[in-house]
Amino acid sequence: MTSIRRIFLAGFSALLLAAALPVQAQGDVNQQILQELRAIRELLQAQGRNAGPGAPQQAPDDRVSLPFDRGGYSLGKSNAPLVMVEYTDYECPFCRQFHMNTFDQIRRTYVDSGKVMYVSRDFPLDMHKNAPRAAVAGRCAAEQGKFWELRHAMIANADKLGAEQIVGYAKELKLDIAKFRPCMLSNRFKKSIDEDMDEGRSIGIGGTPSFVIGRMVNGKLEGVRMVGAMPYINFAAKLDEMLAAGAK
Repeated sequence: MTSIRRIFLAGFSALLLAAALPVQAQGDVNQQILQELRAIRELLQAQGRNAGPGAPQQAPDDRVSLPFDRGGYSLGKSNAPLVMVEYTDYECPFCRQFHMNTFDQIRRTYVDSGKVMYVSRDFPLDMHKNAPRAAVAGRCAAEQGKFWELRHAMIANADKLGAEQIVGYAKELKLDIAKFRPCMLSNRFKKSIDEDMDEGRSIGIGGTPSFVIGRMVNGKLEGVRMVGAMPYINFAAKLDEMLAAGAK
């Protein structure tokens, strides 16, 4: 099953999670997710037409062996037993769903306790016109020491990522707008964002949010790929399993 198909299926789980929100918020989130599902369905249909009958399908293999540098935008101890990488698109409603419902629990339980180093990678999808700009904005905020703060603001407002809206979030975070605005509107981070995407594609990632959880072995991240805005218990089960295996 391709990553995009998994994201499509994960969308129905996201709709169920949204049911726990207040009524007004439910409507807004559900509408965003339904729009996303329609876009993904159209993409899958286009892929099917382009592939033609009898086209080979990628084998369902979730194991990952990835040359990996612990640097970049990370939280937690650099020598933590496990590394968890999120490939994200700031305009993706599924990324928002994961961020608002699951991320903080993972951070409190595994990152803050020193068990996991959490790494953010950019994976702006073609269907999201504001996602590339948001990816640049995050890196511009990092230059002023506010990557994770702006990352949160943008993901929490995934449907409000126009240039001036992002500048508004930056102002709320007290960033130097005279430096931030031209940085955000520039193309200076294209190479590094493309490298994030190439890395993700090399291990079969095609949708967001997607994750790799593993441990470093001889300069490689050896682990598994997980796809979609799954509930906390899914990630906790895998993290606990891998931590227990490493402790033996």
